[in-house]
Amino acid sequence: MQVEFRRGLPRVAGGQPWPPAGTVEIEDAPAAAAAPTAPPATETVETPLRRGLPRVPGGEPWPPAGTVHVAAPATGPADTPEAATPVENDVDTVEVPLRQGLPRVPGGEPWPAGTVRVVAPPATERTPEAAPEAAVSEPARVPEPSPVPAPAQAAAEGEPEGVGKRWLPWALGALLLLAAAVIGSRWYVGTASGAEFIARYDGLQPLPDNAPVGLPAWLNWAHFFNMFLMALIVKTGLDVRREKRPAAYWQPKKGGKKISVTLWLHQVLDIAWVALGAVFFVLLFTTGQWMRIVPTSWDVFPHAVSAGLQYLSLDWPDENGWVYYNALQELSYFVTVFVAAPLAIASGVRMSGMWPSSWKAVPVSWARAVHFPTMIYFVAFVAIHVFLVLTTGARGNLNAMFAAREDATSWLGVVLFVVALAVTALGWWAARASVVAPLANATGKVSKR
Repeated sequence: MQVEFRRGLPRVAGGQPWPPAGTVEIEDAPAAAAAPTAPPATETVETPLRRGLPRVPGGEPWPPAGTVHVAAPATGPADTPEAATPVENDVDTVEVPLRQGLPRVPGGEPWPAGTVRVVAPPATERTPEAAPEAAVSEPARVPEPSPVPAPAQAAAEGEPEGVGKRWLPWALGALLLLAAAVIGSRWYVGTASGAEFIARYDGLQPLPDNAPVGLPAWLNWAHFFNMFLMALIVKTGLDVRREKRPAAYWQPKKGGKKISVTLWLHQVLDIAWVALGAVFFVLLFTTGQWMRIVPTSWDVFPHAVSAGLQYLSLDWPDENGWVYYNALQELSYFVTVFVAAPLAIASGVRMSGMWPSSWKAVPVSWARAVHFPTMIYFVAFVAIHVFLVLTTGARGNLNAMFAAREDATSWLGVVLFVVALAVTALGWWAARASVVAPLANATGKVSKR
């Protein structure tokens, strides 16, 4: 007898269903083999064809809609009256819902819908012996609670968690705290005790008699290089923290551990900054300029509190950076140069590949816990420093810091400051793997993996 091929999906996009349409000749089933299995069907029933997905985009479900006649289950001889009477546990039927698939039209209901009556299973298949098997089957596992914290779990599941969402509460809290500090300072300075405290401690820096006056030229160019290197160090440090798949890797010429080109640049900038710091320290102590940023009297602390109150009350203390700093400036410069900078260097060296693996007295966890907060301190210091420079006599301050002159009317310091900003912005732009890779390749081997 001839039977049509069962055809499936196309083998190529837009092709015909596979295999090609056709028929195959098969041998008829032997009568002897068919007799024991089922008696010849005397009746047929019309059943709709089960349809699948379309064979071409936008086409109709396949095969085409239609019905087919199938043999009805035999219940006994057709000429006996028992044939019309169901026999218990033999031809009993039960109604079951149809198994539904995808909709046939966009936005439609799952197809098909409805129920169908099928022959009930024999009584032997419904014996109580099946119950113990089900009873001993393994119970369904309830997923254990995830150990990932809720915010991280939400982020892993695709829920966006922006930077603003995390930092907005902290920013609002800081603004409220600052507003409260301003209101409280203005109130205290207006009281008799507050006015007496400000009169006794005016906030000026206590300086030795032999303290130098003015800012030398070497301090100006050291200030520029420090500004340039710190900006790029912060930029590359943040890039290293965010970097998941580096654009290129650097390896020493003699072999060794590979690091990203971004990390290589960060470490090169760190070395340049440390070298600049060494030169700065030597000149600072050989020229006597250290006395301007190192406290030499305990009175610096009440003077610093007074300067802070004057800033917060919006009645700022007198500024003359060419001759002296106020006490609060002196303490902040001291902390920056002699505390924050050494911490940044020590923690950075501990985290780098230059640290010998056998030296385990200083844990790397300490370095990670110190390095990033130190960077945050530097960023905050620079922001406040620039704000005060621009709001307390910008031209006079910039002339002292970039032109080494005491002049509140010249624009030379402003021009030099703009040039320094432009050079720093150019360096910020160039601090990327595509630009740095040739330089890194001169000191080692650069590869994409």
